[in-house]
Amino acid sequence: MNLRAGKFLLALDRPLVMGIVNVTPDSFSDGEKFLARDAAITHARRLIESGADILDIGGESTRPGAIAASLQEELDRVMPVLEAMVNAGIPVSIDTQKTAVMTAAINAGASMINDVNALQTPGAVDVCAASNVAVCLMHKQGTPATMQVAPDYADVVAEVTAFLAERSKVCLDAGIAHQRIVIDPGFGFGKTIEHNFTLLRKLKSLVALGFPVLTGFSRKASLGIVTGRAADERLAASIAAAILCAQNGATILRVHDVRETVDAIKVLMAVSPQNYSPQIK
Repeated sequence: MNLRAGKFLLALDRPLVMGIVNVTPDSFSDGEKFLARDAAITHARRLIESGADILDIGGESTRPGAIAASLQEELDRVMPVLEAMVNAGIPVSIDTQKTAVMTAAINAGASMINDVNALQTPGAVDVCAASNVAVCLMHKQGTPATMQVAPDYADVVAEVTAFLAERSKVCLDAGIAHQRIVIDPGFGFGKTIEHNFTLLRKLKSLVALGFPVLTGFSRKASLGIVTGRAADERLAASIAAAILCAQNGATILRVHDVRETVDAIKVLMAVSPQNYSPQIK
């Protein structure tokens, strides 16, 4: 069981930790903290030292209510950080919906494209198919500006699963190898707290599609509702959610708190490695 991400071949015999590098002024958890190039690079290096398996650099906030960044703004934010980290020894992912950003990132050596829009932007599939990057296809309902207004599903698990099955088939048909595709249920992206926890409980329905599953529950609003904690006080809840995702078959855990999550995974794997059994083809 491996994931091909550019020049990297990642073994999936344990959950991988993806460290978040938000180079934005308005992310829900750490907006502006790492907007400056040097601060973002220092943070990225710290995440690697803490045990991150993958870095995920984003230059456009996708929090509920977020306003889209212009193409030039996003490029100016992410490219200097990507260029500084691309030879740091682990895969670097770019979190973007824009085909032009994908192209620039791939040309600069990015190993993965993490797209909340599941490569639905015109040209996105073709750009990725022409490269050797991994792609992460995420489900969302609506747009970041509107997605939490009134999310509604007849059957959230069935609808999310069907969407990701369809998008992964589009990628396969375009020539993106199965070994390069990751899927993401999109916790918090057009979903209520009930939708999020239903998806977490039934995550194995997505795992059964046969692709690595990435989950991003770190510091999300649902955890705040359950615990009554502010975004910067959700460490314990985030680790609990990450471990539950791993126990239900998640392959990549996208988190803010890398060191603590890495430690929690080590305990999980030492005590009950049989609980981690993603059904990857």
